[in-house]
Amino acid sequence: MNLFNSALGKNITFVRPAYFIISGFSGIPNIKYFYVFLCFVYIVSVLGNTVVMAVIYLDRNLRTPKYIAVFNLAFVDLLGSSALIPKLLDIFLFSHRYISYNNCLTFLFFCYTFLSMQVFNLVALSYDRLIAIMHPLRYQVKVTHRFMLSLIASFWLFAIISILVLVGLLTRLSFCRSVVINSYFCDHGQIYRLACNDNTPSYLLAEFLIALILLCPLAFIMLSYVCIGYALSKVATAQERYKAFKTCTAHLSLVAIYFMPILITFTMSSGIHPNARIINLSLTSVFPPMLNPIIYVLQTQEIKASVKKILSQKGIQREGEENYH
Repeated sequence: MNLFNSALGKNITFVRPAYFIISGFSGIPNIKYFYVFLCFVYIVSVLGNTVVMAVIYLDRNLRTPKYIAVFNLAFVDLLGSSALIPKLLDIFLFSHRYISYNNCLTFLFFCYTFLSMQVFNLVALSYDRLIAIMHPLRYQVKVTHRFMLSLIASFWLFAIISILVLVGLLTRLSFCRSVVINSYFCDHGQIYRLACNDNTPSYLLAEFLIALILLCPLAFIMLSYVCIGYALSKVATAQERYKAFKTCTAHLSLVAIYFMPILITFTMSSGIHPNARIINLSLTSVFPPMLNPIIYVLQTQEIKASVKKILSQKGIQREGEENYH
């Protein structure tokens, strides 16, 4: 981060506050019930994503390129929930609204990295479904373990570098006025708007990354499903079309859960009360990690079959131990 500062000249001094104040949920009536709800969401997120990861790890039949992406999505959801929700509860439930400058930037880095990786995982899964339906005979050649691992690794590298640059640009800003962040976490947009020197680089990079991390993936996913729909329209029978499309329902549900609240909130931002906007955005951050494993367990036949097999094996093992004793 000092690289950003040295590039601007040795004589420049930046005014960095000792702390920021996160004011997000203050003034919202009955907010304590929302904190209870967040506790429930976090417990379900941790249990659900742990179960999905364990099932994929234990069942060798699920060690396919598709489930490498599903495993990584569960891993990212677990880390994202653990980075965000406990800190939210600490800030607002226990009134620890003061957060140090360095801790705030660290909090921002992890939250944005995991949120970015959630989107990139949806892109990987979208590509998997696109090739599986458009080129079923070449699927094993096009989507290999090595390809999927390389794709996910490149997504991780891009997300980490992008957010590091985003955080690095914040370190060249001076904060000589307010240090109150009107959000539920260390929101990048709220922070750079507090600066009293030129925040144009932070603004431009934020707009660029919104297009690159949100809009471009959404456009790719929508285009992939246009192609999938076109391919399915050429399938001979309705039963075959339904069977092929059914393999996409879990992924489509994840896309809708992630993108629809974001699009609704930002398209209607002018008519939404600031408190309602904060609640909506916070739910957008915590809901997908909770619902993703539930959707994959309920809507994916392979995972349901694997869960039943693992449970039946445990039951047989338990009966054998009881008979032995």
